[in-house]
Amino acid sequence: MKTGFFHHIGTFLLFAATILLLITSISAPVINSIALLRVRLDNGGLVEFGSWGYCLQGSDDSFRARFNFNDGDQCTGKHIGYNPAEFVQTLDDTTYNRAQIDTTKALTRVMVLHPVACALAFLAFLFAAGSGFCGAIFGAITATVAWIVTLVVMATDFVLFGIIKNHINDDGSGSHAYFHTAMWTLLAAFICLFFGTLIVFFTCCSSRMHRQNHVAVKHETGYAHGTPVRKRHFWQRRTTRY
Repeated sequence: MKTGFFHHIGTFLLFAATILLLITSISAPVINSIALLRVRLDNGGLVEFGSWGYCLQGSDDSFRARFNFNDGDQCTGKHIGYNPAEFVQTLDDTTYNRAQIDTTKALTRVMVLHPVACALAFLAFLFAAGSGFCGAIFGAITATVAWIVTLVVMATDFVLFGIIKNHINDDGSGSHAYFHTAMWTLLAAFICLFFGTLIVFFTCCSSRMHRQNHVAVKHETGYAHGTPVRKRHFWQRRTTRY
């Protein structure tokens, strides 16, 4: 019973990781208000960097006139890979060297792993929620793969947007950059996957060992396949003659 209870906790953590990864996957420009990195520009603009592009909102007339924007958010199309450093450089007169521009552009392509990790976490949840030893072990294996993928893309995101964030905050332009919702849901998903994988794997192994020990005890106490075997005295035993 206790093992089953902990298994349910591990399964729930895998489901929670799926939801958290889904939030990261639908960040800007899918949902404008969800971002991995948010930049508040000194000229009144707001930039939301997400998994598939970015959104820009101008808050004063001079800013909108400069870039020919209407009121509200202006977003890029949804695609794999974009150039955040070059865009910020255009907006904020912040200077990036060629290595920083090329590196950040290349790393944005890795963000395609956000939905991949989400799908793997969901498969792990389905396997773990299924009954039987095989379902649990497949769930633990799939969750391990999802955790590795999440680790890779999370490290990439922190490096990528860390370059942008540090450069903006240190250049003295008056703009301010900080990690936003999608980055923290990604980190939370990583933690949920880590503990969920450990719990599911532990309960899987524990249940297997308990079952084997239970069968061994039955045989030792004179039970075979759950049926008691009556012990005969020596005078009741017949000797077969050949």
